Formats: sequence, C-alpha cells, structure tokens
Amino acid sequence: MWKELSHFILRFRLILILVLAGITAFMGYHARNLEMTYDFSQVVPDDDPEMIYFNEFKQTFGEDGNVVAIGFEDDKIHELQTFQRFQYYNAELKKIHGVEGLISAANVERFEKNTGEKKFERIKLFPDDIESQEQLDSLFKVLESLEMYKGQLFNDEGAFLLIMTLNNEIIHTSDRDRLIHDITDISELFAEHTGIKLHYAGIPYVRSEVSNRVKEEFVLFLQISLLVCALILWLFFRSLTAVAVPLVIIGVVVVWTMGTIVLLGYKMTLLTALLPPIIVVIGIPNSIYLINKFHQEFSRHGQKFLALERIIRKIGIVTLITNFTTAIGFVVLAFTNIRILQEFGLVAGINILATFVVSIILIPGIFSLLPKPKQRHLKHLEFKFIQGFLEICDILVHKFRKSVYIVTLLVVLFSIYGMSKIQANSFMVDDLPNNSSIIQDLEFFESRFSGVMPLEIVVDTGKKKGTLNVKNLQKTDELEAYLMEVPGISPPVSITQFTKAVNFAYYKETPGTFILPSKRDAVFLRKYLKNTGEGEELLDAFSDSTQQKMRISLRVADLGSQKMNNLVSNVIQPKIDELFKDTEMSAIITGTTLLFIKGNSYLIRNLMQTMVIAFFLIACIMAMLFQSVRMILISVIPNFIPLIITAGIMGFFQIPLKPSTALIFSIAFGISVDDSIHFLAKYRQELLQHDNFISRAVTMSLKETGSSMFYTSIVLFAGFIIFAFSDFGGTVALGVLTSLTLFNALIINLVFLPTLLLTFDKGIKSTKLHPLIENYDEFYIEQEDEEIDLQQIEVGKTDFSRESES
Repeated sequence: MWKELSHFILRFRLILILVLAGITAFMGYHARNLEMTYDFSQVVPDDDPEMIYFNEFKQTFGEDGNVVAIGFEDDKIHELQTFQRFQYYNAELKKIHGVEGLISAANVERFEKNTGEKKFERIKLFPDDIESQEQLDSLFKVLESLEMYKGQLFNDEGAFLLIMTLNNEIIHTSDRDRLIHDITDISELFAEHTGIKLHYAGIPYVRSEVSNRVKEEFVLFLQISLLVCALILWLFFRSLTAVAVPLVIIGVVVVWTMGTIVLLGYKMTLLTALLPPIIVVIGIPNSIYLINKFHQEFSRHGQKFLALERIIRKIGIVTLITNFTTAIGFVVLAFTNIRILQEFGLVAGINILATFVVSIILIPGIFSLLPKPKQRHLKHLEFKFIQGFLEICDILVHKFRKSVYIVTLLVVLFSIYGMSKIQANSFMVDDLPNNSSIIQDLEFFESRFSGVMPLEIVVDTGKKKGTLNVKNLQKTDELEAYLMEVPGISPPVSITQFTKAVNFAYYKETPGTFILPSKRDAVFLRKYLKNTGEGEELLDAFSDSTQQKMRISLRVADLGSQKMNNLVSNVIQPKIDELFKDTEMSAIITGTTLLFIKGNSYLIRNLMQTMVIAFFLIACIMAMLFQSVRMILISVIPNFIPLIITAGIMGFFQIPLKPSTALIFSIAFGISVDDSIHFLAKYRQELLQHDNFISRAVTMSLKETGSSMFYTSIVLFAGFIIFAFSDFGGTVALGVLTSLTLFNALIINLVFLPTLLLTFDKGIKSTKLHPLIENYDEFYIEQEDEEIDLQQIEVGKTDFSRESES
C-alpha cells in the first residue's frame, strides 16, 4: 500500500499541491468569520441537580453574575466639588446603553414616614443641588446611620462602592466589550478630574479583560512559536528550504484549524486560542522526521527521488500512527460532557491528523521540485554533540543497566511522594499574575467589602406568603447575623434587611430600631408599604411570586475551591441545618461562585477520566503494532514515568491541580508516546536486518532514530516553553510542565526504554513480516541500488519507471 501511495504522491504531486492550496483558500475564506466567545462555557452539565436548581433560581430571581463594581477610598469624596462630580459621574454612567441599574452613595434613598397618609416617602438622601459643605457633611452623617447600606456601599474606614447591573443579553455578546469600555472611559475621566484612584471588579468586567488579553496572546504566541521553530530548524538543517517548507505546512494547517472552528459552528475560547501555536509546535516534528529521513536516505545513494519515495514508504505509516496517538491525547477530551473541552479536543484532533496529510504530500512534493540537497545541508547527520549524546545513551544502556534501573526507581519513588502533596484548588479569577490590575483591584474589594463574588441562599419557608411571617424572618435573621460574623462574607441583602430598614424608618430612624418589627408593628408596616409607591414591589424583589421563598444575596472573597468548599460545607450548611431543624423551613446554597467551584471539580474529574481513555486507546494501538503483551508494557511504562515526575514536581512546588494543569497529562502522554513508537518501529526493522541481534538493533535504533527524537523534543520543548511568558497562570503551567514532561520523556525513551528492551525482549520469533511496520519497508527487498529517475516521473503518466543506479 505505501509503495503505491509513494508512487501516487510523487506522480501527481502538482495536482495534490493545487488541491491543498484550494482547501486552504476555502478554509481561509471561512476563517475570516472567526469570532471570540463572550459567553464563558458552562462546565457543570444541565442535568446536574445543582445546575437545575441554579437555572430555576435565575428564572425566579434573575441573573447574579451581571454586576460590575467600582470602588475607591479617598477622603476627597467628602469635599463638595468632588462629590458633585461624583453625582455627575453617576448620572453619566446611567446613560450608557446596557447599564440597567446603578446604586451608590450619590443616589441612595431613605424611607421617611408620612403619618398623615400612612405611607413611606422615598427620598433621595443626597439632592442634586447641595448648596454648601456644611449640608454635605450633615448628609454624610445621615448616611453613616443607615445600617442597610453599611458594608454594601461604604464602610467605616472611608471606602465607597458603586454597583451597576448590566443587561444580561449584552454581556454575552461582542457588545460587552463596548459596554465595559464605555464604563471605564467615563470612570477614568472622573478619576482624572478628581485624582481618585478607582478599582474595578465583577464577572462581566473580568471576562471582558481576560478575553481581550486572549486575543492579544493569540497573535503574539503564534508569531513567537513560528519564529522559535524557524530558528531551531535553521540551526539543525542550515537550509532555508528546510525552514521554509515546514513553515508553509504549519501555515496551511493553522489556516485549516481556524477554518475548522468556524465550519463546526464554534467560537474562539481561551482553550481554542492555544490551538494554532500548539499546532505549530506539534506539526514541526512531522517535518523533522521526514526531512531528516530524506537526508539520511539521500546521503546513502545520492538519488533524490529514491530518497523521497523511501521516506513515504519507510516512515509514512509510523508518522501516521504517531500523529494518531497525539490526536488521541486531544480527541479523548471530546468524550467529556464539557462543551469547551469537546470543542478543543475535536478541533485539535482533526487538524493534527490533517498535519500528517499535508506533510506527507508537501514535503515529497516540494522537495521533488527543488535541487538536490548540498553537502552542507547533510552535516547535521554527523552533528557531533547529538552523536556524542546518543553514544552516551548507548553506553548507559549497555554497560550501566543496573544503575539505570536504580536511578529510575528512586526518581519514581521520590516523585510519587511529591504526588501525595498535590492539592486541587482553583479560583474564580485564576491564572492571572499577582501584579495584574485585576488581581490588585480584587484585593481592594476583599479587604474593604469582603469581596464581590456572588453567593446566594434561597430560604424556603414551606408555605405561601411565608416570607411575611415574622417568626420566619426571625429565623432567617439568625442565619444572617451568623453569616455577618464569618470572615470573607459581606453583609447580606435580603427581605430581612429591607424589613429592618422599613422598621427603622417607621420609628423615624431612632437608634436601636434597625431590627425586625414585632407582630403588631409588622401589620402597620405592611399597610404603610401598601400605600407607598412601589413599596410592595421592593419587598417582592427579594421573594418569589408566591412569597414562599426568599433570597439572601451575599458577596464573598475569591477564596479558592478548597476554602469555598469548606465555607459552604463546614460553616454555612451546618448552621442552616441547626436553625431550620424541626421546622418547615429549608435553605439551599447556590449562585455563580458555587457552580464555578463545582465546575472545576467536575472538570478535573473528567480530565482524569480522559487520561484513562487515552491510555486504553494508545495501548490498543501498541497491541496492534507489536502484538505482544510484553512489548505493550515495554512501550507504555516509559511514557508513564514522565507523567509521574511531572506530578511529583507539582506536589513539591505546590502547583495546584486545576483544569489548566490537569489538561497537561493527556496531551503530554499522547505526544510523548510518539517517540516510543518511532523507536520501537525502527527497533523491529533492525531486529530483522540483524538476525534478532537485540543489542545491535538497540544501538542502530539509537543512532538513526535518536537524532530525530532529539530534534523533535527540542522543538517541542522550545515550542511549549514560550507559553511561560503568558499573562495567564494556567497557560504558563501548560507550557512549563508540558515542556518538562516532554524533556523527561526524551531521556526515558533514549535510556530506560532501550534498557527494558535489552532486559526483557526476546526478539522476533516469527519470520513473518509485520503488515504495518516491516511491509511498508518491504524489508529492503528492493535493493539499495534501486533508483527512480526524475526525468521519467511526469504528471499524468501511468508508469512509475525505474532504472538501476549506476
């Protein structure tokens, strides 16, 4: 088959190149429509009980993740001119399309009792026409007495908070960036005129900033990865052709990748934005193996077309299999129930296999049209450093086998100990550097207002209109009083706090009356609220339509998944159980923050499951290739050791297990096993070539395949390490840990794998050639003096003529 395929590719090379060009143009046309996603992917599946309840919560009470907060701490706000500018700033923000609500000290309202009409008057605390500094000072003193707003809009240390509610549809579209940009533009004008430093937070703001940085990094890392790969190719091959052709291949596949995203109906996410640079890094090894083999073959007999035919026949199937195993490391992600991983895995898998197709056509096709390689282009075959390194590996394998086993065992045991220290932990605002303005602003809100991450508690009173029952409110108030004492939780916003504020107004803001009313007073309060414009509507905003359930809205610090789980499971939930025991009342904790934490746990679990699937599929491929349980173990075990070492490093350096780090293992395993396949395929060929002389087969495999393994590992290491310069910690971890894993895999495959072969392999008992490994090479049945004449290969001919080499 591979003999016929090699003939077909070389005979119809021009037509095939034009076909690839046409496909690339088609993909490029569609890639123009590539869009960035503005809806961060849901990780927890829709049928999960907690997700079902959260969706019900949003239908009943509305979205909890559409709030942007702006905070500051500056005494200048107490100056009349500055406060007037603050009022104007608030008014301008409210005019922005997409801002649906805004509350701050500048527009807070208070209830004033109107005894004559038995209702409350809603009065703006700070009028628009404040006339003097004395009036402003007096109004600030009133503000400080309003308990309902303390900890919500201001604190005792002089920090203030402005909270905006954004349109829920806009924040999930490309118009979100415009909205956030308008808000920050107006805010910076206020900051410039007053000298007050502003801090920003809120899920829409963070997502907008992160998505913009993703766009910037997408272009940057694509350029850097291409530059790094080009530099390494030049250092290895010292040939512009050997640099240009792989870059053309990668350019084609990158265009295909972006086109695939669009054709599948996907949008660019934080993960899929990494695909073009990853495709660059993974695709270059194909070119290195093929070009290196081309140069090896050409150096033997000097016949270009014979060399090109043989690279297709000799390593075509092995390159296909290695691409397939690499694709498996990504495609298994499509088996998860998480959309963002499914998209990432499917697009990656398709285009990694496409990389093989493009490589196996363009490299023979283009090199057949170019002059023969010159002697200086072949010098890398005798690169002394690499040859010396491989000789050291050969010596270690043959003369220090026992030491290799001891060192490997000690490293594995030490790494397993490190693995025991790994902890799973992730944050809502994760993967950003500590000096990031987003992180610094978040620290401001956490230190002054206990954070801005939404957490919701829904109290079910068990009966319709149960939220009007004073006893139920008293139970809820006990829970809220307890929560206010817990560090990292803001004062609650709820029907209970609103009722206290109404009672405070009823008693004309007498100190000590910000409490729940008695049963008798509650009757009067309801009458007053009924006569107040929008009074009952304000009350209903905290309960469902039947007034059976009430909402307690909290803001929490970005504690991380471990502390958040502890807060919910060991702090809040036990108190709920204690308070509502032996009552008809119950409470459920929900909200964006809680679902995010659960989503990360779900994500990590799914990634670990995909690792098992990848192992199983790759083991099946090994079984197909080597048809021996012993060889399956010999091929798979060395590729687990680098993963164990990486896990050990994570434990010792306290790198938490989170989605971005869990992703490393299945990807790295799929890539690292490629070297094993190349080495073992060559090893089987050499066994047949040298009459089952295992020691000689190992040495020759190290000599011929080792250099390509070294080249590709350097490219992979350098290609992934560039992600260490990302602004996102997860991308940094992906780059650094994957690079280390692949470097360790190179050492293991060049030292430990051959050692296992020398110890446990018994050679090939059957003389029957393997249909996938030996037959494609025809075990050198065609003699080394076979030649293909360039002049006799013409597009459209049916014969593939040969003449003997002179």
